[in-house]
Amino acid sequence: QVQLVESGGGLVQAGGSLRLSCAASGSIFRINAMGWYRQAPGKQRELVATITSGGSTNYVDSVLGRFTISRDNGKNTVYLQMNSLKPEDTGVYYCNTDVTYGEGGYIYTDDFWGQGTQVTVSS
Repeated sequence: QVQLVESGGGLVQAGGSLRLSCAASGSIFRINAMGWYRQAPGKQRELVATITSGGSTNYVDSVLGRFTISRDNGKNTVYLQMNSLKPEDTGVYYCNTDVTYGEGGYIYTDDFWGQGTQVTVSS
């Protein structure tokens, strides 16, 4: 199996910055796309940013120019640098990865989620 461990959330004032990390571990052969999602209270989970294995990125319009997603393939880790934070960025942030891994002599490709990390931006 594969485990994802997130870190880096917290409380910050509007205009501040945070950097989220998500490290994958397990019998990993290859990590394909990686991404960050967030869920605000009372709202559905939404996609924030994605990055392919080749490094191509995509962002939701509301974070363009403020957030940057990156990955370190050697460490199986994805990052989300969040600058100029706004109160509307508040929520639980989840990382998501598409992983090819081995188990019981077989190879699988599945989607995995992190446990979530709280980001709170005060006005």
